[in-house]
Amino acid sequence: MKETIKIYSPVDNTLIGSVPAMSQTEVDEAIITLKESFKQWRKTSIDERATLLIKAADLLVERAPEIAKVLAMEISKDYKSCVSEVVRTADFIKYTAEEGKRLKGETLMGDSFDKGSKNKISIVTREPLGVVLAIAPFNYPVNLSASKLAPALIGGNVVLFKPPTQGCISALALVKALTDAGVPEGVIVTATGRGSVIGDYLVSHKGVDMVSFTGSTDIGQHIARLTGMIPLVMELGGKDAAIILEDADLKKAAKNIVSGAFSYSGQRCTAVKRVLVMEEVADELVTYIEEEVKLLKSGLPMEDGVVVTPLIDKKAADFVDTLIDDALAKGAKMLTERKRVDNLIYPVLFDNVNLDMDIAWEEPFGPVLPIIRVKSVDEAIDISNKSEYGLQGAIFTKDIDRAFSIANRLEVGTVHINNKTQRGPDHFPFLGVKSSGMGTQGIRYSIESMTRPKATVITLSE
Repeated sequence: MKETIKIYSPVDNTLIGSVPAMSQTEVDEAIITLKESFKQWRKTSIDERATLLIKAADLLVERAPEIAKVLAMEISKDYKSCVSEVVRTADFIKYTAEEGKRLKGETLMGDSFDKGSKNKISIVTREPLGVVLAIAPFNYPVNLSASKLAPALIGGNVVLFKPPTQGCISALALVKALTDAGVPEGVIVTATGRGSVIGDYLVSHKGVDMVSFTGSTDIGQHIARLTGMIPLVMELGGKDAAIILEDADLKKAAKNIVSGAFSYSGQRCTAVKRVLVMEEVADELVTYIEEEVKLLKSGLPMEDGVVVTPLIDKKAADFVDTLIDDALAKGAKMLTERKRVDNLIYPVLFDNVNLDMDIAWEEPFGPVLPIIRVKSVDEAIDISNKSEYGLQGAIFTKDIDRAFSIANRLEVGTVHINNKTQRGPDHFPFLGVKSSGMGTQGIRYSIESMTRPKATVITLSE
């Protein structure tokens, strides 16, 4: 009997389902299938590919309540957010289909360069890369899977899809929508299995032409060492800071900070993970943040209005606990009651955090927020830039000139002014620097990263 992996809910440890544990031999077979399918799929018109994607998006909307129920139990995300994730994914796929139709080549005339090139014309087209290995994370297994699959498919690629183990069943619902919509068999092949068995084998396989990965920085760096010279796009960790200036609307800032820090229990790479506030307004801001934290509801995913839910597993909850212990041991002031029930950690807010504490630098991926009081903008920028991460940052101020000046000095991929850190509209560029990733995502950028320009030069007779 073929080995399977059982998927248990982090909510109540009930068995949700099981998936096959693929072997290395089966990976070889999958890539052979994909290579054959690529020969035909690349020949399909962009209009045909777009039509199939739009059909899949419509199916996702129809199935959203059903998929969301599974998603809520599988990754312990509140049900309302699960529905939103599926619907947003459908929108993403539709926009990708439309953007793909605008994927045009160009014609370059040599006479605009120098006299010796006046009789030359270059026709530039975009070509698919081939087999794209798409590796998705647990926290958005539908949306972040689609953010890889849809651009790859519209670009004419075939996809070897490695869904997260926790979140796998929800991710496979996305694949089913695509195949039910008419994406041919063999264009998407799923690789469910244990990372210890097939993980390194997948990313180093000679049949893989590009890797798109979302996950932890440690694993991302490991993948980068194995992939060699093939194209690689990675979305990794973050330690996003919200910088609060003296003139900020503190009530608005507090609402954004709490929403950004604690939504889905902080299990987001773009979560607000530390607050850097000017000393003169720190007391007032802390009061507002405390008030907002008290309004948060903690509980199980299917409860109405719940925001903070159980973390993905015991290991994740234990790690958050170690950060809390370290902060308390080094003198941080806890402003909330400390409470944990199994994997459910209730919101934790720290004031007077100093730079010797692990929570000032480590990514918790959980519902804990440190407040660091600073004396100047320069100090805030220095603390932000000393992080190994460089995903996003936020600045709260009424002085737009000052905001732009600070934004220009922050070593991050995206800066939000008077709003929390978050993914923007899906056609905006999304990227990180330093240990937060490599390459640029966002619909047009993702399609471009999964295709390559090809130039054909014509020399006309004199």
